[in-house]
Amino acid sequence: MTQFSLHERLGQKKALLAPGAYDALSALLVEQAGFEAIYMSGASISYTQLGRPDIGLVSSTQVADIIGRVRDRVKIPLIVDADTGFGNALNVQHTLRLFERMGANALQLEDQTAPKRCGHLAGKELVSTSEMVGKIKAAVDARCTEQTLIIARTDAIAVEGFEPALERAEHYRQAGADILFVEAPQAIDQMQAICQAFPDTPLLANMVEGGRTPLLTADQLSDMGYRLVIAPGSMVRVHAFIAQQFLQSLKANGTTALFRDRMLDFKQINELLGLPDLMDQGAHYEMRGQEAAE
Repeated sequence: MTQFSLHERLGQKKALLAPGAYDALSALLVEQAGFEAIYMSGASISYTQLGRPDIGLVSSTQVADIIGRVRDRVKIPLIVDADTGFGNALNVQHTLRLFERMGANALQLEDQTAPKRCGHLAGKELVSTSEMVGKIKAAVDARCTEQTLIIARTDAIAVEGFEPALERAEHYRQAGADILFVEAPQAIDQMQAICQAFPDTPLLANMVEGGRTPLLTADQLSDMGYRLVIAPGSMVRVHAFIAQQFLQSLKANGTTALFRDRMLDFKQINELLGLPDLMDQGAHYEMRGQEAAE
């Protein structure tokens, strides 16, 4: 059970900020930090599970397995990157039912062809507007509850231009998308124009360090009109940066001691993971078992 309705939360003026996660530990860190929702980043999953860039190599079953493990560990809503839906409209329905069953609260679908690419990479290609409309309608029809939200992403700015991207987004809204994601605007005036074009529809802003879109704060984006802000790959980039520094130090010095003040020790990591509570639960059930045997 999640702690609040994602649909109701997106109706508030203050944008919902959802950091990207890619496994149960990263999701737990997001929840423990006090965030209200998690964005399960397809790119970060590809980086961490495959050691590969975001070019459509991750399968739906791989993502579903991670959703299930994350949902078993955290309670806050999961917003899941479902790429292109992993196929046609029927594949979209299969993906939605699978992800919803595993614990997803929102699914993001994009209008790229397969294999897809990260929204901030060059060389993207799009399916037709009508094909994407069909996928959105298929997703709407397949969901078990209207509380499972459909996010429609268009990558058309980089392929067809800004105005065609807005036109696509409007078609996707009419098809039943709950949230619109116009990917990779290249200037603040474009971001403002997106918000002006869809004043009554929740909009998603994607903050990518080194990407095409200006980096703004959640408050700035809220004031502009966005209602959902994601930082999909930030945590994995931080982890990779720190890990490179740690490994260079370990190789040069032959010890982890120089990084001691920049890591959790054995006791601290187990406390973070909830070991004391699990040990107490185990002892409780062992005691109940002994009582029953007597």
